[in-house]
Amino acid sequence: MSASLSARLTRQSGTNFYYAFRILPEQKRRAIYALYAFCRTVDDCVDEPSGEREAGLARWLAELHRAYLGRPETELGRELAEAVARFPIPRGAFEEIVAGCRMDLMQRRYASFAELRVYCERVASAVGLASIEIFGYQDPRTREYAVELGLALQLTNILRDVAADAARDRLYLPLEDLARFAVSEEELLALARDPAAARPRGLSGLLEFEAERARSHYAAAARLLPERDRRSMLAAEIMGAIYRAVLEAWARRGHPVGGPRTRLAGPRKLWIALRTVPRAYWGL
Repeated sequence: MSASLSARLTRQSGTNFYYAFRILPEQKRRAIYALYAFCRTVDDCVDEPSGEREAGLARWLAELHRAYLGRPETELGRELAEAVARFPIPRGAFEEIVAGCRMDLMQRRYASFAELRVYCERVASAVGLASIEIFGYQDPRTREYAVELGLALQLTNILRDVAADAARDRLYLPLEDLARFAVSEEELLALARDPAAARPRGLSGLLEFEAERARSHYAAAARLLPERDRRSMLAAEIMGAIYRAVLEAWARRGHPVGGPRTRLAGPRKLWIALRTVPRAYWGL
């Protein structure tokens, strides 16, 4: 049987999540692929040069609503309809994801972390809240875990993608943090354009401060995960372990801005996934 559209999109994207998704039973795997493909599709509406921007977001939001009614019109919509019929994924989680993508059309700077947190909760924590409905959980505190893990993952992405985001005239690092470390927006954007440019004096301090913020959310997620839901959250724990390794690899490289994107090799990601299993099952 040929792979579904969602599975193909997920595999072709090269996402770090793919190794976590592979451990799921077939029905859950199909649902998480549909969720990821929807996220990828609406993200492309605002990020890709050929993206439809607001018109695309509106079109996919309408298709999402049709999926919940059991009347989808696209292949991805049909896969979403299957997922939401089988698992209690709240429609509001999808709507928050679209709202987060819409922020990328309207807002290119964030004055404070409080502002940035709203964005991160929409584009990442909402994905986590949808995902745990597919994974299955018993303790309501697992929702808090999903929110914190989503924040950690998104902050990791922001740090390693400063240059790529700057190319779209987006700067996610809070302006209040730049001011604290005496790094100007112009200096940071110049370095993003040319990694060989002089690094501002306070930049390393700024980026390590942001890395510590991400680490604090990984730690909060670890504290909040209830023991009885540890096994069912194995896929989420693998995601977290891989992204935490990306964060630390980026930090060891000296907090680069620009240049090659920090990535982990496939065997390394597989090893991290395998290492995470005994932690989730036996707390080792």
